[in-house]
Amino acid sequence: MELFGIKFIGASSETAAKVGVTIALVVAVAVVRFLVVAVARVVTRRTDSRALFWTRQISSLAALVIVVVTGVSIWFDDPSRLATVLGLAGAGIAIAAQKAVTSFAGYLVIMRGNTFTVGDRIKMGGVRGDVIALGFLQTRIMEMGQPREVNEQEDPGMWVRARQFSGRIATVTNDKIFDEPVYNYTREFPFIWEELHVPVPYRADRARAEEILLTAVRNASEEFSKQAADARRRLEQKYGLEHESLEPRVFWAITDNWLELTIRFVVPEHGIREIKDGIGRAILGEFDRAGIEIGSSTMEVTVQERK
Repeated sequence: MELFGIKFIGASSETAAKVGVTIALVVAVAVVRFLVVAVARVVTRRTDSRALFWTRQISSLAALVIVVVTGVSIWFDDPSRLATVLGLAGAGIAIAAQKAVTSFAGYLVIMRGNTFTVGDRIKMGGVRGDVIALGFLQTRIMEMGQPREVNEQEDPGMWVRARQFSGRIATVTNDKIFDEPVYNYTREFPFIWEELHVPVPYRADRARAEEILLTAVRNASEEFSKQAADARRRLEQKYGLEHESLEPRVFWAITDNWLELTIRFVVPEHGIREIKDGIGRAILGEFDRAGIEIGSSTMEVTVQERK
């Protein structure tokens, strides 16, 4: 092939035609994908983020398959040449892009196995939070804080002492699902069991203290207790599991200093801090009216005067 009197080695008019067709193919597929996403955005009116997310994912994957399959058919019409190129390319990819290939395989596993999707609250790669984007190679998570006892055991530490957003967006490669478990707080059963520990002195009215804890929790959980029961029923039908009762329950633990009352109850995956805040305020108010103190470590010193 010659251009302005210059002869290009290895180039020909056939190669130029293939380049032009390939470019046209990529542009056409990109335009079609853009139009599909635009129509989906108008139809959903940005109110159904998950529907828009799945439209983007499916259209991106379809565009990738179309470009790869059509591009191969354009450039490699000879099967023997195609097999040679695929063998060399496969060997090179396996060595140079092992992490990328594994991450893409992780993406396929996530999608096929319904491991999680956008909007789910998960822990992956040591990061807790809500999934805000899921790509072919990476997952972006809006990070949330963690309870004090968990924070003290993990590195790096977290300054937010509850399950609320920290403001950071963490990016985790999808290959992490092959190395460690993925914890999903919302998939199929969007509720978790929570516990609140309240120490009371042994001389306090223990029965009244237990009644106050149960009343405070029931008042706070009344609005979503029915939803949790419906979700548990669907989970039992699907997996044949028998979960414990969703009714709040108080457990007693005898210690050297006080009686520790632990109330166990079910809460939704979001808004836990607000729920526990309301329960704590209600408990303290009722304790004050009932004359019940909160147990604390104290030391009593007695001074005897000499006569």
